[in-house]
Parts: sequence; C-alpha cells; structure tokens
Amino acid sequence: MAKQLLLVRHGKSDWGNIDLKDFDRPLNKRGKENAPEMAERLVNRGFKFDLMLSSPAKRAKSTAKFFAEAYQVDDINYEESIYEADTNTLLKVVNSLDDAADTVIMFGHNPGFTDFANELSDADVYNIPTAGMVLMNFPFDSWKMVSRGTGELVFFDYPKNSDEI
Repeated sequence: MAKQLLLVRHGKSDWGNIDLKDFDRPLNKRGKENAPEMAERLVNRGFKFDLMLSSPAKRAKSTAKFFAEAYQVDDINYEESIYEADTNTLLKVVNSLDDAADTVIMFGHNPGFTDFANELSDADVYNIPTAGMVLMNFPFDSWKMVSRGTGELVFFDYPKNSDEI
C-alpha cells in the first residue's frame, strides 16, 4: 500500500503577548477560523487518515485539535522534534513512522514544512501559508523508503485558495 503524507502548517498565531515564549503562542481569531475550515474541506474531499502527529507547540496542537474534532477522533500523537525542525529532522520523523499507518497527517511549522514539501516532491511551493496543507503520495510500503524527490504532489490547499469575493 502506498503511503500518503499530509503536511498541515498551524493556523495563524497570536503575537499579542510579547512575553509569551514562541512555543506557547496561541492561535489568533483568524487561526481559529481557518483551521476548522480547512479540516472541513479535508473531510469534504473524502480524505481519510490513520495517524495524526503534531508538534507540541500550542498553535500546532490547537490546529490539530480542530482537525481531530472534524474527524471525531481524539488521538493525536505529539512529537517534540517537529517543533523548529529542519528537513533532515522531519525526514527522520517520517522514516520512523509505523508502517501500519498508510496515511499520516503531520502538523507543524515553517520554514521547515515548506522546505520539506519541496525536498520530498516536485511541489515547488513557495510558501505554505498558515493552515495550508500539502498532500504527497509515496510509492512505497514502508516509510523508511521515503527520501528526497520520492514523493508526488497530490494537492496544495490553503485558506485563501477559495475565498469567494
């Protein structure tokens, strides 16, 4: 069974409190609107997944929770190393995923996620905006096989993609 990886960048975060550590920044109003909207869009596509993995940073966690609610699941795995990860670190996370999970949603941050999408596939994405999603297919049975250039972009979607004027 081929593998699918959906990268979801956290929703827009709140910079209102300058005393907060970056890790603890919450979603702002727009983030709280965009994240469930994108989750809903995913549900409407008929997208299904086996595993949710998220950075433990507050804004990523909150984004993941909106997706979990939309899918009526409550099992989110938190992986410390996704926070502030570069492409090498993200690849290690992906390579160590359980092969029983064919489709994985990962919630995290830029610039790592944009770089990672471009490194793994022909995505050629300039920037994954907040609450943006990139889905890639890999023709392997094992996550260990995923490496640079082995993925194929299925879709790239983000909140402003469908803003009706």
